[in-house]
Amino acid sequence: MERNKPKNVISQKEASSENKKVHVVMLPWLAFGHMIPFLDLSIALAKSGIHVSFLSTPKNIQRLPKIPPNLSELIDFVPLSLPKLDPNYLLPENAEATVDIPADNMEYLKIAYDLLREPIKKFIAKKSPNWIIVDFFPHWAVDIAQELNIPIITNYITTASTAVFFWTPEFLIGDKGQKQARPLPKDLTVPPDWVNFPSQVACRNNHEAINMHSVLFSKTQLGSQMARLARLVEGSQAVAIRTCLEFEGDYLKLYSEITGKTVFPLGFFPPEKLKERRIIKEEQWSKIFDWLDEQKPRSVVFVGFGSEYKLKKEEIHEIAYGVELSGLPFLWALRKPDWANSEDIEVLPTGFVSRTAGRGVVQIGWAPQRDILGHRSIGGSLFHAGWASIIETMIYGHCLVLLPFVIAQPLDTRLLVEKGLAVEVDRAEDGSFNRDDIANSLRKAMVSEEGETIRARVKEAADGIFGNEKLNDDYINKFVEYLRN
Repeated sequence: MERNKPKNVISQKEASSENKKVHVVMLPWLAFGHMIPFLDLSIALAKSGIHVSFLSTPKNIQRLPKIPPNLSELIDFVPLSLPKLDPNYLLPENAEATVDIPADNMEYLKIAYDLLREPIKKFIAKKSPNWIIVDFFPHWAVDIAQELNIPIITNYITTASTAVFFWTPEFLIGDKGQKQARPLPKDLTVPPDWVNFPSQVACRNNHEAINMHSVLFSKTQLGSQMARLARLVEGSQAVAIRTCLEFEGDYLKLYSEITGKTVFPLGFFPPEKLKERRIIKEEQWSKIFDWLDEQKPRSVVFVGFGSEYKLKKEEIHEIAYGVELSGLPFLWALRKPDWANSEDIEVLPTGFVSRTAGRGVVQIGWAPQRDILGHRSIGGSLFHAGWASIIETMIYGHCLVLLPFVIAQPLDTRLLVEKGLAVEVDRAEDGSFNRDDIANSLRKAMVSEEGETIRARVKEAADGIFGNEKLNDDYINKFVEYLRN
């Protein structure tokens, strides 16, 4: 019956009508930190009656979260097999996403993705969608869009402040050859010249700057990543960013000014808060949630570093010792590293499990992250500062203790610190960190008097911005209106 229809979800009759009006093709990069935000956007658009074709590889599509059944007629998953590469390119068998391959071989995945250009062009030419919404990587989507006369939108899955920092006007077609864009890593340790207000968003040390400079500006057979991104933004009709004016309005305004593009904040797509504990069928996790039930409200630190960055042995050990030194209750969801043998216990320092028994739990492998974050005993998170994970954590008002590793994570970390919403773990100039830095950061965020202001700000931001359903719905509704007009 109509009165039981879920909020923000149109009826099948309405969907059928709207489906004829707008069709969007989604082109996310082959990383789950990108595909899932693109899927979140796809679901939000489908709820408004927009037909979405989501293009990725077969294995990746199988591994994505399931969409709501009532939206199945509005979201089509289009599997495109990665072309086989020359044997000299060491792409592991059945590898289709960044999580499947070592960081040293990432270039080969990009080469394979570029070879999807023709299959993607054929699909778009056949379907003739109204819009193409594209990730940071495939600059050739601009050529497809122009040839087929279909407008394109670049979609950032990170913050507006990172978009501002990554902007590289030297690579614009009209400015080629004028000067090299930020030629030295040290150029990344300060905000770019076009940031005309106080900002902390920049690399923090030489180690971080060297790594980021290599990723952004190194010239490979695929060209500079920043040159590709500049080409993509330049050829886009608009830019969409997963953020809102209330959180970083200054950066959004600046990005529109420096690019000359219409910029749409999309809101955060906050996952629906869990109102009660779900039944977890896995026996081990069922026991862990029983343990969580026994802990004091907001007392436990959730530790988790996602799947993209592969933690080294010394990094895992320093994190472990730091968590132990903090004296705080903890739940650590640890991805089993490639270097570990078959015995899970050998991943951790000798004696760690016995010394922290009763106070903490380590579970190696998959974790129901949203269920964990929604549990009443969780009060803070120690993690890698992935933007999607920040949003998932912020909606519950948890303290953020950030230890960033790759690409945009350091920049998003600086923004959260700038806003007074997080504690960043100190690092040496070479990028290393130690157990004392981990322990001190955890205590500051969770229990110290020094961290009271941060805890209050996080709670305010959770209620007023990140978890504000109406605010976030209004942003996506404005974007939908743009797509329809």
